[in-house]
Amino acid sequence: MALTATEITQVVAELAPALIGGWIQKAYQPTARTVVLEIRTPGRTHRLLLSAHPASTRIHLATRALQNPPVPPAFCQYLRAHLHGARIDHLQQEGSDRIVSIALTTSTGSRQLVAELTGNAANLLVLDAERCLLRDLNRSQDLYGKPYQLPVLPAGRALRERDARFTPAHHEPFSLSAAIEPHYEEKESMDAFAAQKEARAHHLKKTIKKQGRRVEAWRSDLAKAEKYRNYARYGELLKANLGTIKKGLESIAVVDYFDEALPHITIPLDPTKSAQGNMDDYFKKQRKHDTAEKELLPRIAQGEAEIDALRRELQSIEQGTWQPASQRSPVSAPTRRQARSKSSDRPDERRGPFRRFTSSDGLPIFVGRNARENDELTFGLAKSDDLWLHARGTPGSHVVVRLEKGSEPPPETIRDAATLALLYSDLKKSGKGDVIYTRRKWVKKTKGQAPGAVTVTQEKSLHVSLDKKRLDALKTRTTQE
Repeated sequence: MALTATEITQVVAELAPALIGGWIQKAYQPTARTVVLEIRTPGRTHRLLLSAHPASTRIHLATRALQNPPVPPAFCQYLRAHLHGARIDHLQQEGSDRIVSIALTTSTGSRQLVAELTGNAANLLVLDAERCLLRDLNRSQDLYGKPYQLPVLPAGRALRERDARFTPAHHEPFSLSAAIEPHYEEKESMDAFAAQKEARAHHLKKTIKKQGRRVEAWRSDLAKAEKYRNYARYGELLKANLGTIKKGLESIAVVDYFDEALPHITIPLDPTKSAQGNMDDYFKKQRKHDTAEKELLPRIAQGEAEIDALRRELQSIEQGTWQPASQRSPVSAPTRRQARSKSSDRPDERRGPFRRFTSSDGLPIFVGRNARENDELTFGLAKSDDLWLHARGTPGSHVVVRLEKGSEPPPETIRDAATLALLYSDLKKSGKGDVIYTRRKWVKKTKGQAPGAVTVTQEKSLHVSLDKKRLDALKTRTTQE
């Protein structure tokens, strides 16, 4: 539940005296709807948290650092570019509403950071000196450059105030923030866990259906092959009677010497084929049955075991006993088959092994070892928004950088990945060369060519040299070689 207007009044009264006159050292965006400003004041650094999450809109000081994504989101990058070093001139609540404005002086003039802590319509906005909208968290691009208007409640609706939930201790500094922070940490943890359970349950149901269809298809294939079970017997009987079979016959009656009673049985024939051709057909279909039984029975058993495991996990979610994989008790090492069945929990490990590195920005980099791995990396593991690299005009490894959807690759990460593309190519001996890079979605398989052969569009090019210092740093961050 979001902070009320009255609670916001109390928090602003607590924060304003300490933060006015301070300057913004850095901005962080640990979640899609939360921004943390690192504010330096004489002798102390504060973390001001602004949450525009509909269920927990709030403002307070944070005492604990939050985990940030490896690549800052676009709004965070804008804040860093334009509010870095800004001095806080004023911090106030707009009227009695759930809106807080922070007046700033930046290197390019006056700016205002506005936090609309209004539940479902919550937003964080940057205004210029004329109070025109420059950028906002909700990406209201059609409003950029236009005068900012305070949100207005719909007619007939009034803010409902609750009793105060947080009692400040007047003898302790920032005691209101200290009371608010753990309250919302617990709430967001519970909300995140509920969302995680819901997402996992959805995934399990979808996977169970998909795996069920797959098992049914295998059963159907096995049933089709089952009619060929005794065809080797027919082939042997035809082999013993080849001299009596004339082309054009539709069937032949022979003694079944596999049966102790030696009965006569009638074997259908293809009149367009010779005796040898009919015999070969029966042996071929018997081999088809044997192959189907050998391959499909283990697949069906494995598929059913995986479905049972998924159903047990789904049942634990429905019964309220489920725990995320990271919190489950350690168990004995899984078999290779079990490891494959858990691949959906570790999407980056489901194929490979590939060479694996971590960029200087903390992003995973995958490098194919051969043509087959190149093909599997690019068209199996890589997602459409991932970055793809390859040494220009020469045989070499495919390189993929895992990126969050909608994010841009940091320059140092591009150079790290390009260095690896050069290292694992025929340009290694020269120690320098051009590397092309593009999004994975612009890389297509070349029809009729060997695995790993691709066509690339919308690529860019980077000239790199094998920098020993960079290579040494990458090798210290390799996760599998």
